[in-house]
Amino acid sequence: MQKILELRNIKKVYNKTSIGLEEINLSFSGGEFVAVIGPSGAGKSTLLRCINRLIQPTSGEVIFIDREVQNASKKELRFIRSQIGMIFQHYNLIDRSSVLENVLLGRLGHMNPIKGLFSLYSNEDKENAIKLLRKIGLDEQIYKRADELSGGQKQRVGICRALIQQPKLMLADEPIASLDPKTSIDVMDALYNNCQDFGITCITNLHQVEVAKKYATRIIGVKKGKVVFDGKPNMLTEDIISMLYEGKEGEAYA
Repeated sequence: MQKILELRNIKKVYNKTSIGLEEINLSFSGGEFVAVIGPSGAGKSTLLRCINRLIQPTSGEVIFIDREVQNASKKELRFIRSQIGMIFQHYNLIDRSSVLENVLLGRLGHMNPIKGLFSLYSNEDKENAIKLLRKIGLDEQIYKRADELSGGQKQRVGICRALIQQPKLMLADEPIASLDPKTSIDVMDALYNNCQDFGITCITNLHQVEVAKKYATRIIGVKKGKVVFDGKPNMLTEDIISMLYEGKEGEAYA
């Protein structure tokens, strides 16, 4: 499979002393569904946000399909981000806008800035947004305001917003952290199935080990800013889980 992303010696230091990430070396191939697990404060979100430069790494290289992310100009970074979908823990929707309008925001990176400013989306974009919402089970919510939705529905809108970018890579930052178990399954099914259907590589941060084992083709364990496990789900033993969540074992099965 084609290598889609490579992280070389990524380090992130906060306030000159606090280590967020330390010497991260990882590569990702097309079509992988990767879960990044570890206790709170381990560096999972920092890792994800360094990929699309929502956080600037202190040192190291991020290579996304042969493009250097860390030194990209504003124009280059805009193009790179148009190829990388992002799903946030707290949804990041515009409450007063409709579900359809929120999904269409995912097209802004592919549009002329003037058209984007005035929300002049093409009929094709609108049709594709509606198809995605129907595919993900939100037929009856298309024209509702985003603030009328449940948490699980909001997260599925976030998935559609990322999917309409037609990304090569999907980043999901704790997408089910604030959801109940049943809703979490709905959201993870939507994320996994659509990434598989569209051939999108996905990297998602998760607390819950069992969810990671159920969906991931590969699991990366992060502890204190370092990668301490990288392998298939069946290689993740109880001993490794105990080491990974040492002192915070309750988080692994929350």
